[in-house]
Amino acid sequence: MAEEAVVHVGDGNFGAEVLKANKPVLVDFWAPWCGPCKAIGPTVEALAGQYRDQLKVAKVNIDDNAKTAQDYGVMSIPTLILFKEGKVLDTLVGLVPKERLEAFIQKAL
Repeated sequence: MAEEAVVHVGDGNFGAEVLKANKPVLVDFWAPWCGPCKAIGPTVEALAGQYRDQLKVAKVNIDDNAKTAQDYGVMSIPTLILFKEGKVLDTLVGLVPKERLEAFIQKAL
């Protein structure tokens, strides 16, 4: 199932899970009360399964992990940040179609 391809990370393990990852990481900053976050969630999970061998996908609940969201300047959600070799490669904000998200992911592969 695609859900297994997504890891939930927070303030405590963000460095280990994202910054020290051995492949690019797509981080989805979201919150349970956010409608657009819920709408893009299934797309993010599907792509996590599709790109499982090339990309790690992580979700950060901003309500529970405000420090990490603040560290990366997350002002609106959903915010998707692409990391490669521990550095921010690009940022995408808002609800976007699957094609745009796939093109975004391709930048890191």
